[in-house]
Amino acid sequence: MLPNLERTYHDPLHGAIALSSSDPTEALLIRLIDTPAFQRLRRVRQLGPASLTFHGAESSRFTHSIGVMAIARRAFDRIAKAYPQLQPHRPVVLCAALLHDIGHGPFSHTGEEIFGSQHEHWTERILQESAPIRDALDTVQSDLVDRIVQVYHHLYPVPLIWQLVSSQLDCDRLDYLMRDSYFTGASYGKIDLDRILMAMRYDPVSQQLVVARKGMAAVEHYLIVRYFMYAQVYNHQKNIAATWILEQAIVRARELLKAEALDADSIVQAWLLSNCNALALSDYLAADDGMFMYHLQRWQQHSDGVLADLCRRYVDRDLFKALDITSLNPDQRQLLLDKAHYWLTGMGWDAHRYAGLRVSLSRGYTLYQRGIKVQTTIGLAEISQLSPLVQTLTHSQERAWLIYPREIEAAVSAAQ
Repeated sequence: MLPNLERTYHDPLHGAIALSSSDPTEALLIRLIDTPAFQRLRRVRQLGPASLTFHGAESSRFTHSIGVMAIARRAFDRIAKAYPQLQPHRPVVLCAALLHDIGHGPFSHTGEEIFGSQHEHWTERILQESAPIRDALDTVQSDLVDRIVQVYHHLYPVPLIWQLVSSQLDCDRLDYLMRDSYFTGASYGKIDLDRILMAMRYDPVSQQLVVARKGMAAVEHYLIVRYFMYAQVYNHQKNIAATWILEQAIVRARELLKAEALDADSIVQAWLLSNCNALALSDYLAADDGMFMYHLQRWQQHSDGVLADLCRRYVDRDLFKALDITSLNPDQRQLLLDKAHYWLTGMGWDAHRYAGLRVSLSRGYTLYQRGIKVQTTIGLAEISQLSPLVQTLTHSQERAWLIYPREIEAAVSAAQ
């Protein structure tokens, strides 16, 4: 019987992602995927609480990370076929793509806002401190960890390598736009991945990632998709309301823990009472969405009425309302919030936990990490200089929201 030399991950977006253990780099990827730290990403949702808004948004950081690696492999192998001198960089770019999100904690980006953690910081710590990850990387190249960290800090000597992982046109963004669109059902999130990858080029003089002029339309479309996904999915008003409830529940739980009036296991206590960026590695890796959801479910029965109600609302998806007040000036926004607090106080509620202001920002296209360079007959040009369409996408969009419970909806509507 022949040994099984291939590992296949069947992905809804990319089809069969096959890794061959006969290829040293791909054998390393298989070993990294099988580590406990990477498997933990199965238990961290890609979009945090967004499944309360888009019921299909239950994919994980695990599936996204494998998808990013798959796109990076397609992009790099195609470019390296034309420039064989790039081949020695293959382990770096594929490992950096696979591991870029390994530091994410519970509730992904939403958790970072609530707990004050930084997934980039934890990605580096895991690479350096997690024995299974470190041993796997050191076995292949003694300096591989350092080279991957250079990629994350945009210091790798060949810019193409870090640009494939983190830039305005990187494999991370390509995968999450496709994946988040697919799982949220947002049809305007579809991009032409094949055409974008075919348009990617390597400029041997500057050693950076560039785009062929004939592929500019596909890149323009990608930037439009990104703009709409931020406006309509990532900053959706129900996501903002769900995040508010989760944040207020965690804040109240932290207060009760400090007063020794709440039961929680040692991991949750460490997360709520300590600097989350200074936790022991074991405490950080022990936390995931499931652990915190278990506690939120338990705390529904707590004697503290505020904590119990906030946890119930989050678990049962009894969300607050989010009113778009972008058109109001700061004084008008504050006046409306003061009225909401007055009504809630009159009802005997803890007003500041049940109503507040939130501002969401949909960032426009910027020259972040060199922007996107396009090949022209007279040299490289920044895409925003060539495309009037991209020029219109350089402006950020800010929206302001009043968060409040539906119990005062009639009063809020009458006050507008």
